[in-house]
Amino acid sequence: MPGPETYNSDPNNPSPLEVISAQYLNREIVINRYLYTNKYSSVNPDAISDGDEFGKGENSSNGSIGSQSDILNRLDNTNRNRYGRNNQYSSVNADAISDGDEFGKGENPGNGSIGSQSDILNRLDNTNRNLYGQGNQYSSTNRDAISDGDEFGKGENPNNGSIGSQSDILNRIDNTNRNLYGATNQYSSTNRDALSDGDEFGKGELNGSVGSQSDIQNRISSINRNTYGQTHTYPDF
Repeated sequence: MPGPETYNSDPNNPSPLEVISAQYLNREIVINRYLYTNKYSSVNPDAISDGDEFGKGENSSNGSIGSQSDILNRLDNTNRNRYGRNNQYSSVNADAISDGDEFGKGENPGNGSIGSQSDILNRLDNTNRNLYGQGNQYSSTNRDAISDGDEFGKGENPNNGSIGSQSDILNRIDNTNRNLYGATNQYSSTNRDALSDGDEFGKGELNGSVGSQSDIQNRISSINRNTYGQTHTYPDF
């Protein structure tokens, strides 16, 4: 069994490891663009932006920076950008002021306009649909805040004491008409509908009777089914 391979520094008798290393070194040298005679550095053409894909460093002769792809992409982005050295974006740029296009939204000192064209159109649409404005401000005295028979006002009408919209009033009248009790027939312990007089309303004691008609009938039925009563008490033993 061969022993471990050792490093041999004799150039006339290289070891197998040195032979393989030399072969790989030659392969890498062929692949590598840079050698002792073409060292890579900040002044190497492949480190300077000169229109190819290698160099990206600033070219001192024309100020160019980046590879060919970098330069083309930068030019494309710059061409699509509306703003530049000669048209810097600021608060006084036409595209920053509301002048009827979709760009500017800042207040126009000439007419006080604010917002893009879409903003202005939407605001006008909302304003036109709004019943109230500077000439018809909504308040407690506005007719649309007072109950006068329409669906808008619900506040108390000082002329007739009405409260609520038309729907509110109609619903209240309907509920009142379905209510058996009112100012002339107030519910109390002496109201006939509170006393047990044979109907389904009153349950309070009257002449010894207690409960509604259903209560009394159920009680009588239960008593009749009971074997025991006052004359036949259940023995306690």
